[in-house]
Amino acid sequence: MIRVLVVDDQELVRDAFAMVLDAQDDIEVVGTAADGAEAVSAARELRPDVVLMDVRMPGVDGIEATRRLLAGDRPDAPKVIVLTTFDLDSYVYAALRAGATGFLLKDTPRQGLVAAVREAMAAETLLSPAVTRRLVESFLRHPPRPEGTPHEVASLSERELEVLNLVARGRSNAEIAADLFLSDPTVKTHVAHVLAKLGLRDRVQAVVLAYECGLVSAG
Repeated sequence: MIRVLVVDDQELVRDAFAMVLDAQDDIEVVGTAADGAEAVSAARELRPDVVLMDVRMPGVDGIEATRRLLAGDRPDAPKVIVLTTFDLDSYVYAALRAGATGFLLKDTPRQGLVAAVREAMAAETLLSPAVTRRLVESFLRHPPRPEGTPHEVASLSERELEVLNLVARGRSNAEIAADLFLSDPTVKTHVAHVLAKLGLRDRVQAVVLAYECGLVSAG
């Protein structure tokens, strides 16, 4: 069973998400919370596998709550899926930087919500190629100032740098395989090596790092 905590300051939204998820045979909603502080407390007590986290909430918002939940890279930390009514606003970007696995719009169809929880639990990136491209488009509109290249990047091979570049541009593993004339398993291995060498949790953080440090230029 996948244990889920639903966090939103609107009771109707919390109940709707909980109802959809609880109807699945492999998902159990273990609790709900109305703000970030309550979410952190509930997560420590209930130990969910996945947290659906609203961004804009009174008191402690979803960004700060995500930081607190994921601080220290604890092995038992939950996956955090950010929920928002705003498509890639600055709040969502900040949540991704804080370590969230990805984000969903609140108007996502119920099957998309269920699939996202399962994918997060399966250690798959929650940013699908289409969603990653929207993230890239956000960088094109408001490119961040490069913060310098982490020294760990020097440990990447030429092929791994190519893979990182394509990941940051929104390519799926299948598309990267086609671009570089590699097999899907080989690409998956390269992606795993890139994440491990850079100390990143998932592809979301790889995209953010690539743009922030100037490895990939906006446009």
